[in-house]
Amino acid sequence: MSEGAPVRRQLLVPTVPSYVASRLTPHALEPGAMLGVLGGGQLGAMFAAATRRLGYRVAVWDPDPEAPALRQADRAIARPFSDAAVLTDFTRSVSAATYEWENIPAATASAIEAIVPLRPSARTLATIQNRLDQKTFLSQHGIPVAPFAAIRILSELQVSETVGYPCLCKTATAGYDGKGQWRLETPRDLDGVREELTQAGAMGPWVLERFLAFEKELSVLVVRGADQDHRIYPVVENRHEAGILRVTRVPAVVDRRVAERAQQVAVAVVDALGGVGVFCVELFLMPDGGLFVNEVASRPHNSGHYTLDACTVSQFEQQVRVVGGLPLGEARLLCPAVMINLIGDDVLRATSGDRLPNLLRMSGAKLHLYGKREVRVGRKMGHVTFLGEKPDDAWTAAGAFHAGLG
Repeated sequence: MSEGAPVRRQLLVPTVPSYVASRLTPHALEPGAMLGVLGGGQLGAMFAAATRRLGYRVAVWDPDPEAPALRQADRAIARPFSDAAVLTDFTRSVSAATYEWENIPAATASAIEAIVPLRPSARTLATIQNRLDQKTFLSQHGIPVAPFAAIRILSELQVSETVGYPCLCKTATAGYDGKGQWRLETPRDLDGVREELTQAGAMGPWVLERFLAFEKELSVLVVRGADQDHRIYPVVENRHEAGILRVTRVPAVVDRRVAERAQQVAVAVVDALGGVGVFCVELFLMPDGGLFVNEVASRPHNSGHYTLDACTVSQFEQQVRVVGGLPLGEARLLCPAVMINLIGDDVLRATSGDRLPNLLRMSGAKLHLYGKREVRVGRKMGHVTFLGEKPDDAWTAAGAFHAGLG
């Protein structure tokens, strides 16, 4: 068992302004060019919409023929990412590419990048998509993370004093929305987790990390261009249910100094990665004011959906600008907002009968449905963003709506 970082690490980060004058890169793509996106879920669909609005065409590649973004594409490809012939055709048809989720095969990403620009890069993707590699990378660069250990084989599943109880055992790859995680409260839980992993045929490695009794979960969107220009969005506050994001509130209700430090940490993460693209850095705010990075996403994020309605430039338009080599847009929050995810049957309760017109009559309510044809437990079907002149206005309206979903 290899040990991770200690609880406290010194972090030296610069103060980065939230808006820096940018310049048009010499390799900017002109309108009419084809941009490619790997993945056709709701994030891909929102990217496609932003692509079209800026005058580009879009090619969407997703193995699922029912992926909603395929219906918005100029070129729709519903084939496995391992299809070599499709890869050749895809790279010939696009001028640059990106992705909407991290589980893209590394070999596919590298092959695309060898022919056209891929934003973020295949190297960045490889670091992000493996939790163990990600946490090791962050620790090595002085970014504060929870104490962790690498578990290569099940026989190594022991909890050291460095990690301690309670702790979480997580799959190193492919887990999301609370999937692929097991909580261990005491040593008595070890045998049960080993047995569950064995019966599931789960393959390592895994990450064992200390469970942090955090006060709030925060997240920060950071956009970084190829010229190292940055945009930093406001700090948001997130609430989860059953491991799935339920509510995002912006601005977060935190001390100004905490918000500034969270933004500095987020920028330090993206700079350490040398990332070019849109990134979301999730952080835990501890009762003593300390901040720990939980995870990093190398693409637009669910907690950034409020930017579609409450900011001058959304996270998806920023993604298009980065991929197209255009100047980054400003990340100005126009008004307070609260976003609520519609998960599973929520979409039916929110839109059936009189509920849809009643929702649409609500002041400040902005409904987004993702066009997924099958409603499943735990599946994100849409979201509603509530805008308000004051933070309490948005919070009160969102609370009333949320209570009505129960």
